[in-house]
Amino acid sequence: MDTLTRDALAVLQPGFTGTTAPDWLLSRLGEGLASVGLFGRNIVTPEQVAALTAQLRAERDDVLVAIDEEGGDVTRLEVRTGSSFPGNLALGAVDDTDLTRAVARELGRRLAACGVNLNWAPSADVNSDPGNPVIGVRSFGADPELVARHTAAYVEGLQAAGVAACTKHFPGHGDTAVDSHDDMPRIDVDLGTLHARELVPFRAAVAAGTKAVMSAHILLPALDPSLPATLSPAALHGLLRAPVAEGGLGFDGLIVTDGIEMRGVAATYGIERGSVMALAAGADAICVGGGLSDEGTVLRLRDALVGAVRSGDLPEERLADAASRVRALAADVARRPVPPVAAPEVGLVAARRALRVTASGPYAAPTGPVHVASFTPAANFAVGDETPWGVAAELVRLLPGTTAGTYGRDGAGAERILADAGARRLVVAVRDVHRHAWMAKALGELVAARPDAIVVEMGLNSALPVGALHVATHGAARVCGQAAAEAIVRAQPLR
Repeated sequence: MDTLTRDALAVLQPGFTGTTAPDWLLSRLGEGLASVGLFGRNIVTPEQVAALTAQLRAERDDVLVAIDEEGGDVTRLEVRTGSSFPGNLALGAVDDTDLTRAVARELGRRLAACGVNLNWAPSADVNSDPGNPVIGVRSFGADPELVARHTAAYVEGLQAAGVAACTKHFPGHGDTAVDSHDDMPRIDVDLGTLHARELVPFRAAVAAGTKAVMSAHILLPALDPSLPATLSPAALHGLLRAPVAEGGLGFDGLIVTDGIEMRGVAATYGIERGSVMALAAGADAICVGGGLSDEGTVLRLRDALVGAVRSGDLPEERLADAASRVRALAADVARRPVPPVAAPEVGLVAARRALRVTASGPYAAPTGPVHVASFTPAANFAVGDETPWGVAAELVRLLPGTTAGTYGRDGAGAERILADAGARRLVVAVRDVHRHAWMAKALGELVAARPDAIVVEMGLNSALPVGALHVATHGAARVCGQAAAEAIVRAQPLR
């Protein structure tokens, strides 16, 4: 295999289908592929993941094994059970950087034990738009300084476990009303706002030593009037790489694109041209995300990069530099530190501390089974719809005989839910009720009909608290549901 082709393979970070490595993937590792991405479809148990990564390393011992494991709502390692860790918003609500560092360190320890050494996390986005359809609880919060200190702590904790952090979504996806999985978001702020808000956490991540940064498919006209950040030399070379003295962030690590198949790039440029443009703009690695997982895609992208070098559209030295950065990170994380001491309960501790509980008056805890009505909005692509959420499972354990129902936009009528509940006390679990008029309407009707109803908000806590007891979890991870259920059955609410 010639050097040019090996370099083209080295900059790709593809996924695949199955819980063992397919033959084509192992062959490409032998030909120069340096990274592999894992998604929920590849994962059954930690032991199975460890066997899978061992299979990859038998072919290439320094392979980068990446995963999109944020904890909280976005989990791949625990995609079928819900995460053992609350997400960023919960950690930001507690605002204890030692706790955030400890959570990230334990998450990193578990990833490293499975053979994963690159995590496409944390999200450093400042969630300045509460209507944001894709970030929300994935952000530490709306205050740039809070987000910055927790991003830095997360990077430090994760990398203390020997797992490289990939801070995302540069230069900041928090002020968007569009999901870049679906279209190209546009952020119309001036450069002063960008530096004072969006870039603050990324500067902190760079200062904390993040090994990688992930670019976003978002358009910021003040920075580049025509190209999204992933494809923009002004964003990647002129801002992220530029020295601090010149107004840049001075980042010298690996720049990874967000999933190149996302419509924020692919709908306009296609994945082949988009990959070439991203490399030319300064990206070093192309994430081929969850939507594409076949050998044909890898070969198409490899050939597009090789063809672009030969046609002069991509300088050969730029591709070689990108490939060398990938290999350098792979060599770096191969030198793993001593694993940290296990802290299996730290996620639940954090989830409990993140609760915000409000009682409308004297609170009487349920003494018998309840009916849990979970209002389920359409999940965004990053979260997916495979991962269970809510408080029902834990309340069934704590209050035997508890029943549960899931209600979407078309089935959330109060009359039906009240009939399902019968004489049982009503617990209503919602996510981002402020973003969904149908959910707010149904919730209002239920609380009016049942003043003793208990409400659990498991998304962004932006609406006014309602119900006899209102529990805000700041996320829908499994441990968030467990912590909320514990609060519900207490004789006295938390203050």
